[in-house]
Amino acid sequence: MAGPRLPVPRLAGVSQEQFMQQFYPQRKPLVLEGIDLGECTSKWTVDYLSQVGGRKEVKIHVAAVAQMDFISKNFVYRTLPFDKLIQRAAEEKHKEFFISEDEKYYLRSLGEDPRKDVADIRKQFPLLEGDIKFPKFFKDEQFFSSVFRISSPGLQLWTHYDVMDNVLIQVTGKKRVVLFSPRDAQYLYLSGTKSEVLNIDNPDLDKYPLFSKARRYECSLKAGDVLFIPALWFHNVISEEFGVGVNVFWRHLPSECYDKTDTYGNKDPTAASRAAQILDRALKTLAELPEEYRDFYARRMVLHIQDKAYSKNFE
Repeated sequence: MAGPRLPVPRLAGVSQEQFMQQFYPQRKPLVLEGIDLGECTSKWTVDYLSQVGGRKEVKIHVAAVAQMDFISKNFVYRTLPFDKLIQRAAEEKHKEFFISEDEKYYLRSLGEDPRKDVADIRKQFPLLEGDIKFPKFFKDEQFFSSVFRISSPGLQLWTHYDVMDNVLIQVTGKKRVVLFSPRDAQYLYLSGTKSEVLNIDNPDLDKYPLFSKARRYECSLKAGDVLFIPALWFHNVISEEFGVGVNVFWRHLPSECYDKTDTYGNKDPTAASRAAQILDRALKTLAELPEEYRDFYARRMVLHIQDKAYSKNFE
């Protein structure tokens, strides 16, 4: 099991002004209740979505197991008409399937050309636009994407971070979300933006001993809840039942900080990518030294980074 379990605070009736002035600067997750999301929470039934979404082809993840792993890629990509996806994702067992009768489905909506276009539910599913209202926690020019997410019951997504602030709107169904602070990254066994630890409830501590030190923030989302996920906070999402969600991402840093080729909103800021490249070159240079010297100067570099770059303003 991970380290201390901490509940994500829940607040009802928070105005946009209150959120931005009082809670947003704290840079911590928060579940907001009672936000006006439009008619989507009552209208977006399986039948309604099947009818309105129609037979638009969508690219989906199909997994034989509930715990999806983006590092080992234990899933396949397939396409289905949207109405078929909705019907299959709402089932426990399938008469029609790709891998097995109890396979799991996951849709992370894409732009028309994923290499150039970001996901925006209002463009990809225009007949649904009038049903949903996005929380106004950002200016229109800061908007980056709105991602339609549909999950089979029991599906668990891998632990990862995003580089933009976002809200997860739980339109229908229930989810359990476990989050980890950016300050605990050293305990999560990262491979890129993702954690290698798949089973966060019963981790292999022989293989991942430091994971027990990670502070675990947990919440349950029901229809109508909105979870604020600050940039760089790791999150692991489990669909406790069939459900539909919409992630809304926005640029909270100046636009020049972001990679202009990033249509998913998950590439590190350009300055961070440059720094990582410089570090790789520094490590290759250190490799020219004997082990005793390499170890000594590497430790000095770590201390220098801690002194110059670590912040004392975050827990």
